[in-house]
Amino acid sequence: MLDALAQLFSLVVQPCYDLTGSWWMAILLFTVIIKIVLMPLSLWCQWNSIVMVRLMPDLNRAKVKYFGDTETIGEKQNELNKKYHYHPLLSLIPLAAQILILFGLVEVIHGITDGGAPGTEFLGLIPVEDGGLSWVMPLLAALSAVVMGVAQNHINPLQREQSRAEKNSTNGLSILLSLVLGIYVAAGMAFYWVCSNLMSIAVQALCNLLIRPERHVDYDDLHASQAALAELNALSPRRGPWWRPDPLARREKADYKRFFETVDKHLVVYSESSGFYKYFQGALEWLLANSDVRIHYITGDPNDQIFGIAEENPRIFPYYIGEKRLITLMMKLDADVVLTTLEDLDNFYLKRSYVRKDTKYVFTFHHMTSTHLTALEKSYDNHDSLLCVGPHQVREIRRAEELRNLRPKELVECGYDLLDREIAEYAQRARPKSKRPIVLLAPSWQDDCILDSCADEVIRPLLGHGYHVIVRPHPEYVKRYRARWESLVARYSSHTDEELTFEQDFSTSDSIFDADVLITDWSSIFCEFSFTTLKPCICINTPMKVGNPNWERLGIEPTDITLRDEVGVSLDPKRLDQLPQMVEDMLKDPRKWNERIMRARSKTVFNPGRGAEIAGHYLLDSILSQQTKREGASIHEAR
Repeated sequence: MLDALAQLFSLVVQPCYDLTGSWWMAILLFTVIIKIVLMPLSLWCQWNSIVMVRLMPDLNRAKVKYFGDTETIGEKQNELNKKYHYHPLLSLIPLAAQILILFGLVEVIHGITDGGAPGTEFLGLIPVEDGGLSWVMPLLAALSAVVMGVAQNHINPLQREQSRAEKNSTNGLSILLSLVLGIYVAAGMAFYWVCSNLMSIAVQALCNLLIRPERHVDYDDLHASQAALAELNALSPRRGPWWRPDPLARREKADYKRFFETVDKHLVVYSESSGFYKYFQGALEWLLANSDVRIHYITGDPNDQIFGIAEENPRIFPYYIGEKRLITLMMKLDADVVLTTLEDLDNFYLKRSYVRKDTKYVFTFHHMTSTHLTALEKSYDNHDSLLCVGPHQVREIRRAEELRNLRPKELVECGYDLLDREIAEYAQRARPKSKRPIVLLAPSWQDDCILDSCADEVIRPLLGHGYHVIVRPHPEYVKRYRARWESLVARYSSHTDEELTFEQDFSTSDSIFDADVLITDWSSIFCEFSFTTLKPCICINTPMKVGNPNWERLGIEPTDITLRDEVGVSLDPKRLDQLPQMVEDMLKDPRKWNERIMRARSKTVFNPGRGAEIAGHYLLDSILSQQTKREGASIHEAR
């Protein structure tokens, strides 16, 4: 077969030589002829590439939906290939054709050079054997592959949409192949390869003219799906250089494996970081004291305090799972009950389990205010139960269900264990050592917060009035806007710590509970502070933090707004000159504020002092109910 192919190629190369009088030009013309002959195959591959790009949006959405589940993604890709009639192996046909051409052309080149005709000496040199100037050919071959790769990244409809890693892999293989080929074959063969690589650019451009990708591909849909997938791929970035093993990867992999090796998981808790443990603490401690439930605690924080707590309690099983692997874990989760503070379950990349449809998802709030202002509109739609802090949350959720025709959820009149514990701890606290009244400025970190919009207008009027002013930023503000924070601190460096303190240690809440008056904007800390200490707040009306633009549809004014004037005073930023007088008035009559705040607290929070008990009892009842259902289903199947 190769002899026949060589004879056929000789019939093409010889006339080209006769026409040009140069074997190099003959090889160039031969390459042009080959590209023309293979043009139908190139167009076929062009269409196949476009088909692949057409199915990419659906494939990307499958990768998002089943992120990390390679088996399911593979199944979905096979289904899409059949649906769109895409042939994955078709892209290998041009490579196979090139290999056949190379084998046939080898014999042609040898036939030319073996005769010793003048001008053919360099044509037959093989770099690895003959060395010398012939080494320029593998370099040219590799360089031509680089040029082709750069061009294909921009004009090939499929390669253009591939990830950087895929492009680098494709181009790297092409460059390596060209380099190796140039080293081990005759210079004439390498010259053919150089010509073929460069002409491939022109062939691709012609294919794009004959079959225009933009007429067959919805690029807006494609780019939207790529952005969604890129968002997931950006989660859990590597720690350290790419060549160094991720120090947490092995630990995460082991915890992931251990989690799925454990059967009969009755209660799974998901916590985003160590700071969220306080929202679960009371319920989990109640369960540990009043049941034999084993608690499987997933955290995204490798330094979560739960690992230390678990050392003291063998019924807590902690697992460190990063954001990427968490997506897969949540989809494959097999548990009776899942407890979390995670909003927007099933709305974004963290989904309900598709392995276990009857898993009960219980949400516990990490604030005491309303459900329909700062959270997104659908944040609570996909949970089965909500452990509600107070009657306002029950009213709001029921109203949202009515307006949007949602499945009714179990709304548990729970209370707020964190507040219960803080009240108890506050009662045991010693009085602060400061002889001055403490005014705490503790704003949020949102856009146009106090620190960005009116920090000086708030701080300066309070100085010189005998107060100890403490500025406690949100940790996220310092993390994101360190330069702004340091600039603010520098502006007041001449003031003594007794008069003005900029707090940067967030490990304790001492300053919050030692304060006599709190100044904030739209941070939910105002509620926690006042309900714990029975001391008033001044809430500055910076631009409101709104997550749900449709919040007014419920017809219920959020407690984020109403409570501001029940536990303190809301203040327009244009009236900040009144701030010192407001603070003075609040300090004059603490009893009035105590009584006023106590009334607000009693109507806002269910079951004072019993939040942990009610949450724990509900979780235990839910676990037992789930077990009963499963046992009943097993008996029914056995029959």
